[in-house]
Parts: sequence; structure tokens; C-alpha cells
Amino acid sequence: MSSHAIIARQAGGPEVFEYVASPIPSPGPGQLLVKVAAVGVNFIETYQRSGVYNVRYPFTPGSECAGTVEAIGAGVTDFAVGDRVTTTEGSQTYATHTLLDADKALPVPENVSLETAGALPLQGITAHYLINSSYNVQPGDTVLTYAGAGGVGLLLIQLLKLRGATVITTTSTEEKAELARAAGADHVLSYDEVPTRVREITGGKGVDAVYDGIGKDTFDDSLGALKIRGTLVLFGGASGQVPPFDLQRLNAHGSLTVTRPKVADFLLDAKERRWRSGELFELVSAGKLDVRIGARFPLAEAGAAHTALESRATTGKVILVP
Repeated sequence: MSSHAIIARQAGGPEVFEYVASPIPSPGPGQLLVKVAAVGVNFIETYQRSGVYNVRYPFTPGSECAGTVEAIGAGVTDFAVGDRVTTTEGSQTYATHTLLDADKALPVPENVSLETAGALPLQGITAHYLINSSYNVQPGDTVLTYAGAGGVGLLLIQLLKLRGATVITTTSTEEKAELARAAGADHVLSYDEVPTRVREITGGKGVDAVYDGIGKDTFDDSLGALKIRGTLVLFGGASGQVPPFDLQRLNAHGSLTVTRPKVADFLLDAKERRWRSGELFELVSAGKLDVRIGARFPLAEAGAAHTALESRATTGKVILVP
């Protein structure tokens, strides 16, 4: 029996990916062997492949997947063969089979497809910690979030509306704007309209919070869009990292708060993982949260998936299907 995986032997473009056969691994203590049904593709993996981030070669990308447990290692008590699981904390998930630490596996309800389960964890848990932990959104809040048609953006808009917030977002095309509106966004702007239009929409006050995954190109506008004592949650740097800045600017703009979270710090133990994923899957099961899969590629065509993602023409989530 053999499995297949994507490997890169050196840094480079999408063409460095190879689809190779390898033995099916055996789970060690505390591990699960998972037969992969769907792999979530994330932008960080394009940085790893291209050499922006240092990795050890030969390299198999991937941290996110969903599938079925085929074998369990010693000491595993929470899962059994045949269970359906997903994760955002795996490794080498661009494969037909992968090993997963059992404490980082998340149960998948029977009425949720494995493709949906493979597309949800990273962006869903990110959206969950943003609105619950980085800035706890209250009914009646007005919130700005960027890239409303992206994987995080579409989920974040829906969760914000379920919380009772007014949502302002940005997109780069009218097609993407329609997706953001369908997800529930109250106001969809172009990027160059922030913060002027935000001030107009809020009667000059500004928003309670900004969720900014863009970084360098939007940081100043994000500060300018906040109300007095507002909170900027800078959770990504798609345009580059924000350079050091004078903290007195927070005083000058109205006693602002800025935080720079990362998802790993909001998945500290199995209890927290189950809480976040459980609430998300409950909403998906109830039909209250739509997980948009924008593109599917065969696992062997992982390079094409990276090309699509790097073009920034995709919406929702890109997945690979073994």
C-alpha cells in the first residue's frame, strides 16, 4: 500500500511541485493516521514554496485537512477508526494520507461534508477568535473588515451579522462586492474609500473595531477609521508587515488600542479547540454559516492551485481533493 504526496525539492514557482508515491505512514503514540478527503490551501504555503519562508527540503506543504481515521496510535482514547476529523494544526497535509496529533484533531459532524470541513478550520477559527477574543463584538457595534470576498472575510461577515453588528467591508471588484453583500455586508467599499466613507457612514464617529489582514497598505487607513477608544486588530500582512510606528499616534487618534494576534495563541489546548470548532460546526449544521469553496483542484495539481491563489482572483476557499 502506498500514499501520494506533493513535494518540493527546492524553492521556486508552482512548477517545483512533484506528485510522488510514498509508503503509508504508521501512527505513533498519540497520533491518528488520516485518509485525506480535502486539503485547505493557504497563502502562507506559497511563501514556503517560493522561499520567502525558510523550510527544510524536500518539503511537503500543508497544515489544514479533513478526512477519515484509518489507524490510531497508542494512548489515543478520544477517536476510533472510521471517525471523521479535521484540523488546522497538521503538517504535510498535501497528501493522500497524513499523521495528526490526536489532541489537535477536531470531530466533524455527520451532516457536514468533508470538503466543507477541510475548508473551514483555519479561516473559521480565525474569524471566531477575532470576534470573541481579540475584540469581543457586541450587538450594535459597527465594524470594518477588509477583503470581504476572501476566505476569512466571507465567514467574518456572517459571524458579525449573527452577533448583531453593522458590517463595512472592502472588495476590489463588483463581482466580489456581490459576494460580500450576499454574505450580509451592510456597506461594501473600494479600498481607496477608507477611511473617508467610513466616517460618512458612521456620522463622523468611526467604527468600534477594524479587522485588518492586509497590513502595510491599509494600516494608516484603519487607524483613521476608528472611533475614540476603538480597537484595531491587525491579524495579517497580505501587503507586507507594518513598520514600527510611534505609539503616541494611538493617543492622537483617540486613545486607540492595537493588537497583533496569531491563530496559534487562540488554540492553546484541546478544550479551546473544541469550543471554537464546535460553535462553528454547530452554525454550519444549522445552515447559519455558509462555507464558500471558491475552487477545487486535484491534489496532483497543487501547483495550479497556488497559481490561482497568487493571482488573487480567487474567492472563498481553495481546496485540493486527493
